[in-house]
Amino acid sequence: MEVTPTLIKDLRERTGAGMADCKKALVEVGGDMDKAIDWLRAKGLSKAAKKAGREATEGAVVSYIHGGGRIGVLVEINCETDFVARNVDFVSFTKDVAMHIAAANPQFVRKEDVAEDVKAHEKSVLVAKAVESGKPPAIAEKMVEGQLSKWMKEICLLEQPFIKDPDKTIEQLQQELVAKIGENIKIRRFVRFELGEGLEKKKGDFAAEVAAQAGLAPS
Repeated sequence: MEVTPTLIKDLRERTGAGMADCKKALVEVGGDMDKAIDWLRAKGLSKAAKKAGREATEGAVVSYIHGGGRIGVLVEINCETDFVARNVDFVSFTKDVAMHIAAANPQFVRKEDVAEDVKAHEKSVLVAKAVESGKPPAIAEKMVEGQLSKWMKEICLLEQPFIKDPDKTIEQLQQELVAKIGENIKIRRFVRFELGEGLEKKKGDFAAEVAAQAGLAPS
């Protein structure tokens, strides 16, 4: 992939690293954005990565109510100072994350939050399906690793494509904000309530509804 000025600029916005370092990272990994971010982090050149270890105890608990009370979300997002908690970019980020949670219904914030027994259960189900389709158990075990990784990305907030811009994950959106405002930002926890959840009822396409309410064209 060609390393273009636009690609370099995008990497700089996501990481806060220098233009020269961004160009070198992209050249080293053949233009792959995610690998370039990892390359910069490994070299200690990503400002977002440097700030990740700093304490973030300020911030806000933000609510989002969709569809006249059909879905409700509370999310706690932390930053380092109360000054940044009032920053327009931080406030916008919190609102976007709350709306995204309402639409995408993640189960966990990050992959590390998924308990081992939960992962083991999902893997056993996937292996059973593969064996049922005729695959030998040993082959089935290897086959499901990719499926398990995909499942983790689907249920973890930071791994999910952002509803307003599917080319970015929530984690990438967070890294861009860290690089822009110069403080560590962490999505700590959230709860999501859906009217009648667990009861037998017809479910609508809430993701489409949330997108429509946000003024976004359907994908």
